[in-house]
Amino acid sequence: MSRPFAVLSARRNSSCNNWVLRGSFCRCSDRQMAVHIFDPVYATPADWPEGDEITQRYIATMGEVGVTALIGNVRAQWMAVRSGNRLFPVTINNGETGDSYVSLPHSAYILYGREELGLAGSPLLTRLLSPVMAFAGVALRGAGINRVVQLDNWLLSTCLHGDWQGTDLPTIRTALCQRYPRHVIGLRSLDSWSCPGLLAAVRGDGWTLLPSRQIWVTDDPAAQLAQRHNLKEDARILRRSGLTVETGASLDDRDARRIASLYEQLYLAKHSRLNPWFTAAFVQMSHHSGLIAYHLARDADGCIQAFAGTMARGDMLTCPILGYATDRPRREGLYRIAALLITQAAARQDVRLHGSAGAGTFKRGRGATGIIEYCALYTRHLGAVQHAAIATFARGLDRWLVPQLTARGL
Repeated sequence: MSRPFAVLSARRNSSCNNWVLRGSFCRCSDRQMAVHIFDPVYATPADWPEGDEITQRYIATMGEVGVTALIGNVRAQWMAVRSGNRLFPVTINNGETGDSYVSLPHSAYILYGREELGLAGSPLLTRLLSPVMAFAGVALRGAGINRVVQLDNWLLSTCLHGDWQGTDLPTIRTALCQRYPRHVIGLRSLDSWSCPGLLAAVRGDGWTLLPSRQIWVTDDPAAQLAQRHNLKEDARILRRSGLTVETGASLDDRDARRIASLYEQLYLAKHSRLNPWFTAAFVQMSHHSGLIAYHLARDADGCIQAFAGTMARGDMLTCPILGYATDRPRREGLYRIAALLITQAAARQDVRLHGSAGAGTFKRGRGATGIIEYCALYTRHLGAVQHAAIATFARGLDRWLVPQLTARGL
């Protein structure tokens, strides 16, 4: 039996800032922009907009296979939103805890924050901030921060928003608030470098901005490759490694398992179990959908020793999945090789490089600049206590986290 899906339409009244809801519609005097919320598992051809086949394949396959089968530490309902001819993946969580930070704000800000605090190497800082974080965690869970609908959430460390300027954001937000009246509405990966128009639209629509991390960005990767000594040295290490680089090659099941294993060794075993746990099935799905291009460095026996999976949207490229054989000697420079594959991919495609977060000193030495990234949460349709708790937490992050990120180059 088919599950019902919701069709919500909204139109903005140019003479006022209010929305008048009549059933599942917002009425106004100017032209209509329809917002369609649907379950991709039961979608018909009429549900999908024309064009953007990669997004459609990714959303459809994620729905068909199941989120947890592809990303092992994410339990979320997977939906889609269509606004005009633009298509967005949407995740819905209902208060789960402990899953990856790509789906749960509590994991991103409290659980991941605790881990980072433990790695800071400052017992005094840990003693001072641990009670504060414990209190903040209780307050945020009480405010229902994990009961959240996240728009344009690709369940990746970085969600590139392409050329979306957010002109339809109030329309979409109104539809989501009507469909999910008890949920926080979220939007990840916002910054002044990759999506200034969308960031301005979020501010103008009354969302609360929470600083999340410092990202490292490069405007002209090709120029950096030609000029930076560190990148030239990375290329020399690759040439002398005896590894063969493959770009855009087909992946068999053995390759997918190896890629998933290398990623897990680096990002889950070595860093944090709150990073998304990409399975071999995810590797194959993301490759076949065309969303992620895999760049491989194989040894003489054909075994993958390092790789980078890159995703491009608009004039930007990022790397949501990367790995190397962490059991190999450091002198082989496999991390440097994997990182070089990202910069080379961006240079070939003549796009800007969103280097995500982490390894700030390494990335600065290769021409990257630090930018503060935000997560936006909309809570004005919820109770005053919920809204105040999240707004207060955001102000605290602005006053403490941003200076720390900037000063330490994290």
